[in-house]
Amino acid sequence: MNHRVTNIIIAGLGGQGVLTAAGIVADAAFRCGHDVKQSELHGMSQRGGSVSSDIRYGHKVFSPMVPTGEADFLVVVATDQIEVNRHQLRHGGVLITPDAIDPSKLTNKKSFNVAQLGVLSRHLDIPESVWHDAIRAAFPEKLHAANFQAFALGRKGT
Repeated sequence: MNHRVTNIIIAGLGGQGVLTAAGIVADAAFRCGHDVKQSELHGMSQRGGSVSSDIRYGHKVFSPMVPTGEADFLVVVATDQIEVNRHQLRHGGVLITPDAIDPSKLTNKKSFNVAQLGVLSRHLDIPESVWHDAIRAAFPEKLHAANFQAFALGRKGT
Protein backbone atom coordinates (compact mmCIF):
# COMPACT_ATOMS: atom_id res chain seq x y z
CA MET A 1 0.00 0.00 0.00
CA ASN A 2 1.25 3.47 -0.89
CA HIS A 3 1.57 5.58 2.26
CA ARG A 4 2.61 8.74 0.43
CA VAL A 5 0.60 11.90 1.09
CA THR A 6 -0.31 14.07 -1.90
CA ASN A 7 -0.04 17.81 -1.16
CA ILE A 8 -2.05 20.32 -3.20
CA ILE A 9 -2.40 24.08 -2.75
CA ILE A 10 -4.98 26.11 -4.64
CA ALA A 11 -4.39 29.87 -4.52
CA GLY A 12 -6.08 32.92 -5.95
CA LEU A 13 -8.18 35.90 -4.97
CA GLY A 14 -11.45 36.14 -3.10
CA GLY A 15 -14.41 35.44 -5.35
CA GLN A 16 -12.49 33.19 -7.78
CA GLY A 17 -13.82 29.93 -6.38
CA VAL A 18 -10.61 28.79 -4.70
CA LEU A 19 -12.43 27.23 -1.75
CA THR A 20 -15.03 25.62 -4.00
CA ALA A 21 -12.28 24.10 -6.13
CA ALA A 22 -10.45 22.85 -3.04
CA GLY A 23 -13.66 21.30 -1.75
CA ILE A 24 -14.11 19.43 -5.04
CA VAL A 25 -10.55 18.05 -4.87
CA ALA A 26 -11.02 16.99 -1.24
CA ASP A 27 -14.38 15.36 -2.05
CA ALA A 28 -12.96 13.49 -5.05
CA ALA A 29 -10.01 12.16 -3.00
CA PHE A 30 -12.37 11.14 -0.17
CA ARG A 31 -14.63 9.31 -2.64
CA CYS A 32 -11.56 7.29 -3.65
CA GLY A 33 -11.11 6.10 -0.06
CA HIS A 34 -8.28 8.42 0.98
CA ASP A 35 -7.86 10.09 4.34
CA VAL A 36 -8.28 13.79 3.48
CA LYS A 37 -7.45 16.98 5.36
CA GLN A 38 -8.17 20.49 4.11
CA SER A 39 -7.38 23.93 5.47
CA GLU A 40 -7.92 27.41 4.14
CA LEU A 41 -6.34 30.80 4.59
CA HIS A 42 -8.38 33.91 3.95
CA GLY A 43 -6.60 37.21 3.53
CA MET A 44 -8.94 40.04 2.65
CA SER A 45 -10.86 37.50 0.59
CA GLN A 46 -14.15 39.38 0.75
CA ARG A 47 -12.42 42.30 -0.96
CA GLY A 48 -10.57 40.34 -3.60
CA GLY A 49 -7.54 39.64 -1.40
CA SER A 50 -5.43 36.51 -1.32
CA VAL A 51 -7.04 33.21 -0.45
CA SER A 52 -5.55 29.73 -0.52
CA SER A 53 -6.52 26.25 0.49
CA ASP A 54 -4.36 23.24 1.29
CA ILE A 55 -5.58 19.75 0.49
CA ARG A 56 -3.67 16.71 1.68
CA TYR A 57 -4.70 13.15 1.02
CA GLY A 58 -3.29 9.66 1.30
CA HIS A 59 -3.47 6.52 3.44
CA LYS A 60 -3.21 8.55 6.68
CA VAL A 61 -2.87 12.33 6.94
CA PHE A 62 -2.03 13.92 10.28
CA SER A 63 -2.06 17.66 9.48
CA PRO A 64 -4.24 19.74 7.16
CA MET A 65 -1.41 22.18 6.39
CA VAL A 66 1.02 21.52 3.53
CA PRO A 67 4.51 22.17 4.91
CA THR A 68 6.23 25.11 3.19
CA GLY A 69 8.02 23.98 0.07
CA GLU A 70 6.33 20.57 -0.03
CA ALA A 71 3.33 21.09 -2.33
CA ASP A 72 3.28 18.48 -5.08
CA PHE A 73 0.81 20.65 -7.01
CA LEU A 74 0.23 24.39 -6.90
CA VAL A 75 -2.88 25.53 -8.76
CA VAL A 76 -2.98 29.32 -9.12
CA VAL A 77 -6.21 30.96 -10.31
CA ALA A 78 -4.90 34.56 -10.40
CA THR A 79 -1.71 35.47 -12.27
CA ASP A 80 -0.58 37.91 -9.58
CA GLN A 81 -0.63 35.08 -7.03
CA ILE A 82 1.94 32.91 -8.84
CA GLU A 83 5.08 34.47 -7.35
CA VAL A 84 3.39 35.00 -3.96
CA ASN A 85 2.82 31.24 -3.66
CA ARG A 86 5.65 29.68 -5.70
CA HIS A 87 7.74 29.03 -2.56
CA GLN A 88 5.09 26.48 -1.49
CA LEU A 89 5.94 24.18 -4.41
CA ARG A 90 8.47 21.40 -3.86
CA HIS A 91 11.39 20.98 -6.25
CA GLY A 92 9.95 19.08 -9.22
CA GLY A 93 6.37 19.90 -8.24
CA VAL A 94 3.73 20.86 -10.81
CA LEU A 95 2.67 24.50 -11.18
CA ILE A 96 -0.68 25.05 -12.89
CA THR A 97 -1.12 28.69 -13.87
CA PRO A 98 -4.10 30.61 -15.29
CA ASP A 99 -2.59 30.51 -18.79
CA ALA A 100 -3.26 26.73 -18.86
CA ILE A 101 -6.86 27.60 -19.82
CA ASP A 102 -8.21 29.80 -22.62
CA PRO A 103 -11.15 31.52 -20.89
CA SER A 104 -12.79 32.31 -24.23
CA LYS A 105 -13.53 28.58 -24.62
CA LEU A 106 -15.59 28.43 -21.42
CA THR A 107 -19.39 28.52 -21.67
CA ASN A 108 -19.40 30.19 -18.22
CA LYS A 109 -16.41 32.33 -17.16
CA LYS A 110 -17.15 31.56 -13.51
CA SER A 111 -16.18 27.93 -14.22
CA PHE A 112 -12.51 28.86 -14.69
CA ASN A 113 -11.59 27.28 -11.33
CA VAL A 114 -13.17 23.97 -12.40
CA ALA A 115 -11.32 24.13 -15.74
CA GLN A 116 -8.08 24.33 -13.77
CA LEU A 117 -9.17 21.25 -11.82
CA GLY A 118 -9.43 19.52 -15.18
CA VAL A 119 -5.76 20.34 -15.75
CA LEU A 120 -4.89 19.09 -12.25
CA SER A 121 -6.87 15.89 -12.81
CA ARG A 122 -4.45 14.81 -15.53
CA HIS A 123 -1.80 14.41 -12.82
CA LEU A 124 -3.86 12.62 -10.15
CA ASP A 125 -4.95 9.01 -9.93
CA ILE A 126 -8.62 9.86 -9.48
CA PRO A 127 -11.06 8.50 -12.09
CA GLU A 128 -12.88 11.05 -14.23
CA SER A 129 -16.25 9.69 -13.07
CA VAL A 130 -15.30 10.49 -9.47
CA TRP A 131 -14.39 14.05 -10.44
CA HIS A 132 -17.82 14.35 -12.08
CA ASP A 133 -19.52 13.10 -8.91
CA ALA A 134 -17.62 15.66 -6.81
CA ILE A 135 -18.46 18.48 -9.25
CA ARG A 136 -22.12 17.41 -9.27
CA ALA A 137 -22.15 17.52 -5.45
CA ALA A 138 -20.59 21.01 -5.35
CA PHE A 139 -23.05 22.84 -7.60
CA PRO A 140 -26.79 23.09 -8.18
CA GLU A 141 -28.04 21.14 -11.20
CA LYS A 142 -28.37 24.27 -13.37
CA LEU A 143 -24.56 24.72 -13.18
CA HIS A 144 -23.58 21.12 -13.91
CA ALA A 145 -23.31 21.41 -17.72
CA ALA A 146 -21.07 24.51 -17.63
CA ASN A 147 -18.80 22.99 -15.01
CA PHE A 148 -18.55 19.63 -16.81
CA GLN A 149 -17.64 21.55 -19.99
CA ALA A 150 -14.98 23.53 -18.10
CA PHE A 151 -13.54 20.40 -16.49
CA ALA A 152 -13.39 18.63 -19.87
CA LEU A 153 -11.62 21.64 -21.39
CA GLY A 154 -8.92 21.53 -18.72
CA ARG A 155 -8.66 17.76 -18.81
CA LYS A 156 -7.94 17.63 -22.54
CA GLY A 157 -5.73 20.73 -22.53
CA THR A 158 -6.31 23.85 -24.61
